[in-house]
Amino acid sequence: QVYMVESGGGSVQAGGSLRLSCAASGFTYSRRCIGWFRQRPGEEREGVASMHGGGGGTYYVDSVKGRFTVSHDAKNTIYLQMNNLKPEDTAMYFCAAATADTWPGSPCPLQRFRTENHYLGEGTQVTVAS
Repeated sequence: QVYMVESGGGSVQAGGSLRLSCAASGFTYSRRCIGWFRQRPGEEREGVASMHGGGGGTYYVDSVKGRFTVSHDAKNTIYLQMNNLKPEDTAMYFCAAATADTWPGSPCPLQRFRTENHYLGEGTQVTVAS
């Protein structure tokens, strides 16, 4: 059974940092496209960052480039380091993983999550005060 749980959300002042974590079981990150999404109230879910767990390039939405970093470790945890946070980053953040295995290093752009099935965690709230 697949299990994904996010942690690390909270409230910070603008310019601050947070590190989100997502622990998974039931599959191995190193064989999947993985990433982070966010959703603001009243808006559609937006892809934030993605990568292949087995290596390769990282992909970011323009609004977070240079401020957010996606990574994962050997313990099947995916991270999102968020620096220089802005009030517009306030949202519920979800980790995501493709439901199918792919070759390590396969390209995993954010667009791929629109067309391929993926798991989502329950989410963790990030609030940035101005």
